[in-house]
Amino acid sequence: MNCPKCGRPLRHSKKSPGYGLCDHCKKKFRLKEDDENDQISPVRRHPPRKQKLNIFLLISLIIGVLYLIYSAVYWSGTLGEASGAAEQIGAGIATALVMPHIVITVLAVIFNALGLFMHKRGFALTGAILYAVALVLFPLYFMFVIAEMVLSFIGFAKTPKRR
Repeated sequence: MNCPKCGRPLRHSKKSPGYGLCDHCKKKFRLKEDDENDQISPVRRHPPRKQKLNIFLLISLIIGVLYLIYSAVYWSGTLGEASGAAEQIGAGIATALVMPHIVITVLAVIFNALGLFMHKRGFALTGAILYAVALVLFPLYFMFVIAEMVLSFIGFAKTPKRR
């Protein structure tokens, strides 16, 4: 039998009886024998099953977004409320100290969302690790990222492996 795409001869699959392989197209075809003539049809893959959202990653994402909103409101208000020069300098120093923590937390939330919605384990793990880095960068705010970190690691473990 010949390949319906390129017309070259098919070779029979040793692993899957009833299937033919085209060495040129790299396609696998099911060989059907009809009463009148031989028919070849391409192997149809089943559509991917709709995956449920990982509840651990979802909760971690919600808490992370809420924390970022809180941080934006708090740190923008801190800079605006300082009346004297010394207070403004102090607020600027505090903001500079916490900024790496906030930036890493933003990245963690982004990777957390990518892992959640794309069902990718690597993104979920990256988000969990970034939450841990944010915790180390500013340990005084550990209570704001510890839950997200733990939930992201659990979410990573619960995300099924893709083949």
